[in-house]
Amino acid sequence: MEPVQVILIGGFLGSGKTTLLGRLARHYGAARKRVALITNDQAPNLVDTELLRREGFAVGEVSGGCFCCKFDELQQRLEEAVGTSQAAVVLGEPVGSCTDLSATVLQPLKHLHGDRFRLAPLTVLVDPFRLREAFSDGGKRAFPNSVYYIFDKQLEEADAIAINKSDLISRDELSLLESRVKERFLQTPLFSISAKTGAGLEPWLAFVAGRTRAGQRIAEVDYDVYAEGEAVLGWLNLRVQMESAEAIDWDAFASKLLRNLKASLEASPAEAAHVKAFLSSQNEALTANLTSSTADPVVHGQVPAKTRRSEIVVNARVHMPPEMLRILVERSIQETAGEDIATKVLSLESFSPSRPRPTHRYRRVV
Repeated sequence: MEPVQVILIGGFLGSGKTTLLGRLARHYGAARKRVALITNDQAPNLVDTELLRREGFAVGEVSGGCFCCKFDELQQRLEEAVGTSQAAVVLGEPVGSCTDLSATVLQPLKHLHGDRFRLAPLTVLVDPFRLREAFSDGGKRAFPNSVYYIFDKQLEEADAIAINKSDLISRDELSLLESRVKERFLQTPLFSISAKTGAGLEPWLAFVAGRTRAGQRIAEVDYDVYAEGEAVLGWLNLRVQMESAEAIDWDAFASKLLRNLKASLEASPAEAAHVKAFLSSQNEALTANLTSSTADPVVHGQVPAKTRRSEIVVNARVHMPPEMLRILVERSIQETAGEDIATKVLSLESFSPSRPRPTHRYRRVV
């Protein structure tokens, strides 16, 4: 049997990985290839899993740690994707605050399971606004330096870098960012794409489908700085049931909730790495995203015009203590719900990620 192709898309929180994986899954589905996806998070109740399953894809989840720290579970999900889903292509999305994937995931997969899986080159996706911020020489940054250390190491180990959201910036701005990336990462193929519109995807897809080796470089990573960069982010996964005596416009509710969250974050002040919400009612769903504390919330999809019940999953990754983040998110939900909507918390986890302890770490390229 020919090895199953595994495509991992890395990148910092809010870079658009889930949007790109959804488009990629539809691309392979249209080519009549069976596709499975594997999502990854520090805790269960992941918006990405809900969203991708809603689209009808076979989705496995690795939670409770990054792929690197949950390598055996990742390998198990890969085997399930091949055995249960009979996938010819498996798409994976590592945690957005994770780096060192080449040494801890790609090399051991090649070495231990190279007969079963053929790894595509690791693409690291970047948000152009975060990229501009990271490259600001002496300018104001929204996060501590340890967070940008993770961002930089992600780019350093990439087999390819893809600047996403090209539809949101001017051609001149994009050209400037491309020049800056090429200056620092001269040997790394660079693509500019829009996962949302599909612009620029063809050359990147050709590269991914080619025979370029995965994991061509291993970055030197200071795990003390890496751990600090993850620990400064508060992490919240929340699932809430909502019900009202009168029918509610849940589309308007989701937009208002994100606006309230944005206002609370700006007042804190605290920078959001990414806030996602998935709201479902009567078998319809929508997603709402906030990729920084100053960005405008974006809502995709819709639920029936007005219904009485819904359920919402919120994932928030914000530069603030987790207990404060929990209070802020719960208060925003209550303010948005008001007296007309009764809320019931079904599950809640709020914490800072613990120190990464990878199962394997290879020092040389396999």
